[in-house]
Amino acid sequence: MENQRKSLLFPLVIVLFFLLNATAFAQLRSDFYKNTCPNVESLVRAAVRQKFQQTFVTAPATLRLFFHDCFVRGCDASMLLSSPNRKAEKDHPDNLSLAGDGFDTVVKAKAAVDKDSKCRNKVSCADILALATREVVSMTGGPFYQVELGRRDGRVSTLAGVQHQLPGEGFNLDQLNTMFARHGLSQTDMIALSGAHTLGFSHCSKFSKRLYNFSPKSRVDPTLNRQYAAQLRQMCPIRVDPRIAINMDPTTPNTFDNAYFKNLQQGKGLFVSDQILFTDPRSRNTVNFFASNNDAFKQAFATAMIKLGRVGVLTGNQGEIRFDCTRQN
Repeated sequence: MENQRKSLLFPLVIVLFFLLNATAFAQLRSDFYKNTCPNVESLVRAAVRQKFQQTFVTAPATLRLFFHDCFVRGCDASMLLSSPNRKAEKDHPDNLSLAGDGFDTVVKAKAAVDKDSKCRNKVSCADILALATREVVSMTGGPFYQVELGRRDGRVSTLAGVQHQLPGEGFNLDQLNTMFARHGLSQTDMIALSGAHTLGFSHCSKFSKRLYNFSPKSRVDPTLNRQYAAQLRQMCPIRVDPRIAINMDPTTPNTFDNAYFKNLQQGKGLFVSDQILFTDPRSRNTVNFFASNNDAFKQAFATAMIKLGRVGVLTGNQGEIRFDCTRQN
């Protein structure tokens, strides 16, 4: 009887979770600040453009920050909170590689918004991060999509909250699908979002196992293009400086396009979790489709980003609107 009760209870918990989440994101809308800060989008755009002109890293850094923020506790800007004893989300080993330019972009955009007397302390850091992310995607050649607004900022940010919440560079397809499905994202959404690796870079330590000690049978990962593997070994010798960064997309690293998928077809995915999308027959057709149709990829990416932006959002009276994105009010 007890087991029967538990088995009935589990699906109910899942249904309640999705109902609560659906209620929260139903309150998001693109014109949320129509009366309180009507020019919020142009204010954020101008600030992000200025930062982008200073350094290209702004683009991949902001995009990655948004993804990491949404996957841990939902899109509530908790990733931006600082802790005096280094116990916040941003201090977790999985987040130490987040480039400072992403955080700086949000801080600068928030300052630009708050400079407008009508907008001061009315727009959340979570919404500013979502808008800034759309801008960097668009500025690098990616899709321009509607950003739903109305998120509130979270007050909680802990190291423990990050554990097992972010995909690892060694993940297989089942692990990727399970993690994304937890947030209501399909396999197609996951593959489209992986296409964000068309921008940005990684450090040698994240993929060196594929080059030097992949398995007892093969030192080099056999799914890696041989020529590409040789290039990576040159750029990432065994005792390489840990600060050395390698472009995720070896062909057009500064353009948001479908080259990532074309690279996968050639065995040039930097991480195991990239290349698996092509080597696993269950996802290969989608990779081939995106590789052959840039517009279809961009459309799928825009759809997935809107869905990602709804994950675990706080709305209404939940959370707060932070005056300073790095600390609670």
